[in-house]
Amino acid sequence: MDGRANADDPLSAGRAGEALEAWLAGHVEGYRGPSRVERFAGGQSNPTFKLIAPSGAYVLRRKPLGPTLPSAHAVDREFRVLKALWPTEAPVPRAHALCLDPAVAGGMFYVMDFLPGRVFFDPRLPELSRQDRARVFDSLNATIATIHNLDPRALGLGDFGRSGDYIQRQIVRWTKQYRAAETERNAAVEDLIAWLPAHAPAEGETRLVHGDYRLDNVLLHPSEPRVVAVLDWELSTLGDPRADFAYHAMTWRIQPALFRGLEGVDFAGLGIPEETSYVEAYVRRTGLDPRPHWRFFLVLSLFRIAAILQGIAKRALDGTAADAGAAEVGAKARPLAERAARLIAEGA
Repeated sequence: MDGRANADDPLSAGRAGEALEAWLAGHVEGYRGPSRVERFAGGQSNPTFKLIAPSGAYVLRRKPLGPTLPSAHAVDREFRVLKALWPTEAPVPRAHALCLDPAVAGGMFYVMDFLPGRVFFDPRLPELSRQDRARVFDSLNATIATIHNLDPRALGLGDFGRSGDYIQRQIVRWTKQYRAAETERNAAVEDLIAWLPAHAPAEGETRLVHGDYRLDNVLLHPSEPRVVAVLDWELSTLGDPRADFAYHAMTWRIQPALFRGLEGVDFAGLGIPEETSYVEAYVRRTGLDPRPHWRFFLVLSLFRIAAILQGIAKRALDGTAADAGAAEVGAKARPLAERAARLIAEGA
């Protein structure tokens, strides 16, 4: 199931049902109903709904209808992270309560505050001024640094993931995922699969990692160039923050026409920092330095996104993809793997 709303969905009628209304009244502080329900558009793996009530606006994030893989769509993990981060400087929406009973709304879900804001997809930010672009990127950098500076144990997240061997586990995981979705031989991928384990650095510190930190997974203030919330914590765990930052920063190594990249743009003209200064700002804010192994972390990041896109390509070929544009998206797996292979050949 892809989680899209349908006639059997208890949240598809445009209003909260009696069971959900009763649960909201009993678990969300200050709630006054009834709620009108609107589904957010987009490709979220967990269907997400806006609840508009007399007491305010809320967001309900739920597992998809139907059977799912045991470890997938972990809205309970998302809820746990949001609750842990709410008292910190990391910008997240306030999470109210988690419901494990699928009878209430069709599946396990949690409710958090709705925050007004803006979501952008193109990292060149053509809608903004040069000055505001600079401020947005500074805020993006400061926000991921804030997350990586947190002590997971102090937040009660010491058991949120395995400690140690994160880099090796990432190599193994994405290699397996690529092999499971392989549709044709890709010489670049074969080079990456051989190169990565042979060049993996020693494990770094264990911190909370978002897992998918990028421009379109943060919410910007409605009128100011700053991050007000980090969203979509589905892939969060404990791991090496250097790898998490590099996955965010690989944008600088991807052509805009290929996949939401910044490679080759006029940085000075746009007001966007160049990669070197952006990495330096992160190091200054965290004391964590990925630069001695920067090429490795970028190659791993590009390999990971190539493996993800290869999975989409396989589903498109099998006819099981939810998105009509899946084949076009999946076709980007090969050039991204080739971009990673060029990084190895360039030695930078």
